[in-house]
Amino acid sequence: MEMGLLMFPNPAGSGGMAQLVEGLGFSSLVFADTQCLTPDVWGQLMLAASATERIQLGTGVTNPVSRDPAVTASAALGLQVASGGRVVLGIGRGDSSMAKIGKRPASPEDFDLYLERLRGYLKGESVLREGHPSQLEWLEGLDVPAVPIEVAATGPKVIDIAARRADQVCFAVGADPERLAECIDRARRAAIDANRDPEALRFGAYLNCVIHPDPAVAREAIRGGLSVFAHFSGFQGMEIESLPEGARAAAQHLRKNYDMAHHGAAAGDHAQALEADFIHRFGIAGPAEEALRRFEQVAEVGIDFVRVVPGSRDMPAEVAGPSIQALAKVAQGV
Repeated sequence: MEMGLLMFPNPAGSGGMAQLVEGLGFSSLVFADTQCLTPDVWGQLMLAASATERIQLGTGVTNPVSRDPAVTASAALGLQVASGGRVVLGIGRGDSSMAKIGKRPASPEDFDLYLERLRGYLKGESVLREGHPSQLEWLEGLDVPAVPIEVAATGPKVIDIAARRADQVCFAVGADPERLAECIDRARRAAIDANRDPEALRFGAYLNCVIHPDPAVAREAIRGGLSVFAHFSGFQGMEIESLPEGARAAAQHLRKNYDMAHHGAAAGDHAQALEADFIHRFGIAGPAEEALRRFEQVAEVGIDFVRVVPGSRDMPAEVAGPSIQALAKVAQGV
């Protein structure tokens, strides 16, 4: 199972960050795309591409509301050329990026149409936009490797859309192998219904993980990042009753109490309210040997790759550094 990291880009250090991640042996690095919390993701990915040679690079994740499909496709293809074919285009319905500008995530129907148009642009095709043909004309004469579309999926509707439209599905449902197996099964069935070969799909998972010999320290460091992905399960309109029993109460709490001002931070009241048992089931927090066992369980259900969120935005540097070093060693053993 391949292991990569999701991190927040830093305009003064994105290239160095990418070099470090590559040097530690991780397979990929994706940058968060929330315009009010990070600099423009595509510019930062260009810096990462110029500083690395091997790792896959991409968005974790961009959105279909603030970015037109032509803009996203053009940016992704430009990076694909610059990086020598190392791009993955991660996209979801939009959460923090929308909340920070007072907008809502795209509806499943709008998301489906967006992905259809995005695919057309990425393939260099003419895309009909309200009766107007539109195409990325700068691609003419260039042989650019295909950019894989990776959909971040939580609920059943988006899983079904991803199975129809995407090359990869990255589930944001926590670290419970049973839940991940259910999501894989649904995606496979949806692919078959859409006359797609389910074997052509790659499956991934966003997993929150902090490694520390003291489980209490690890749990505290993981709270903020974990609350983001647990919050996805509490989206307005999400069928909370379809979630496993252990996740329902937390999803309901986060739906009502999530504080976007502390997005991804452990200091937020919503993150502090998460109980130890939920943190254990939804994330991976504790010693390296436990982390290795949990990742092995995830791999066994059919997950091809993981994008690890290595802690909260406000976690102490003295915890973050050793945790990522330990995670790199775990990656070699999975």
